[in-house]
Amino acid sequence: MIHEIFPVGPLACNCSILADETTRRATVIDPGEDVQRIMDVLDKHQLIVEQIIITHAHIDHVGGAVALKRLTGAPIYMNQNDLPLLKMMDIQAGWLGVRPPEVTAPDVDASDLLDLRIAEQPAQVLHTPGHTEGSICLHLPASKLLLAGDTLFAGSIGRTDLPGGDLKSILRSLKERLLPLPDETRVIPGHGGTTTIGQERETNPFLTNA
Repeated sequence: MIHEIFPVGPLACNCSILADETTRRATVIDPGEDVQRIMDVLDKHQLIVEQIIITHAHIDHVGGAVALKRLTGAPIYMNQNDLPLLKMMDIQAGWLGVRPPEVTAPDVDASDLLDLRIAEQPAQVLHTPGHTEGSICLHLPASKLLLAGDTLFAGSIGRTDLPGGDLKSILRSLKERLLPLPDETRVIPGHGGTTTIGQERETNPFLTNA
């Protein structure tokens, strides 16, 4: 499997590109900005984008999705519970002092337990509200991989003080949806370095008592 991870935008959102080495079919996750850089990576591997997945509708994760869709024709997947955040993109842009990007409603609702294929592997959407109402994680069990968006970080969890955030909800999501995953599951957070479920179970102060 091809898996490229690189930061995009001023908040260094981790954009992931996952693809099958044979079919060259790719999934782009959280194209927050720097669409030309994303296209350069796709071109380097000669990849065809079949889906664009947004883990939540904060500007740093969704900002480049429409531009990428226009260039590739790929549908956008996002949980519909985050539609209110799309409608306040001008306010979100104001938080960062940038121009609001073009956004649109998703083509597909990334609902809880939605079955997908990513890099020709089975994958599943885990709805993990708390950072936002529509936050999702993507679990690829065959690769022991979790793309966690801003729900779980190495040593921390997503902030809950922005619109749609709720501390009790994110703690419930972590306890009920992520902690049951195998300890060896590699976690790709929405920002910062990678970790594992086992490492976070043992050392993350928000999880050690869960």
